[in-house]
Amino acid sequence: MTDKKTIALFGAGTGLGASLAYRFGREGYRVALVARRAGPLKERLAELAQAGIEAAAFPADLTDLAGIPVLVRSIETRFGSIDAAVYAPVPSDVNFVPALELDAARLRSMADIFTFSPIEVSHAVLPGMLARGDGAVVIVGGLTAVVTMPGMSGVGPLMAATRNYVFTLNAEAMPKGVYAGTVNIGAVIDRSAGLRAMTSSGAALDPKFPVIDPDEIAEEIWSLVTKRDRVEAILPPLPQV
Repeated sequence: MTDKKTIALFGAGTGLGASLAYRFGREGYRVALVARRAGPLKERLAELAQAGIEAAAFPADLTDLAGIPVLVRSIETRFGSIDAAVYAPVPSDVNFVPALELDAARLRSMADIFTFSPIEVSHAVLPGMLARGDGAVVIVGGLTAVVTMPGMSGVGPLMAATRNYVFTLNAEAMPKGVYAGTVNIGAVIDRSAGLRAMTSSGAALDPKFPVIDPDEIAEEIWSLVTKRDRVEAILPPLPQV
């Protein structure tokens, strides 16, 4: 049995997922890549192999809640343990909804990916971490989980519920050696599917949307996982008042 650590990336795309794979891989972590489509995952594996990073692909739909425990067990079977889990899918087909237009049906359609799935992933990886007395779970969300913005509801209330869960989970799990944290991003992630969707028509990105390098987010997540000195990071940082 190897003493190498493993990070599982739930939502391993070309933006943040790729940056996380390289950042943790440079530190000797093996990488489990989870995303819906097998083809792009194979491309990520080839790129990581060229960089000397051990990785394996696990194609899965994270909205299939019943399949998440099986998915986690398959990763644990392949690598022996999950030492860090980062949940960071970036759906390209989900949009903000004004609160005046939001109803239960619209909210329910987004609840799996933004609330139920990250909680189910956490629930599935926690037993192994608690048994070892060590581990880290990081859930990536958006700024509307923290700061309300007129016209940008729907996603925010769901991510706010998940943020509440993370803070509570960390308070309960940290005394047992397991860290839980969240990174909430108020920008478009460069090289991501979300950015490609926003510019697919050939139009320039609206300047009101700042763009952030995923390497910066990956570095922040590395800091959270290794230092465990705070539950939340907000990127870009909110201005001081």
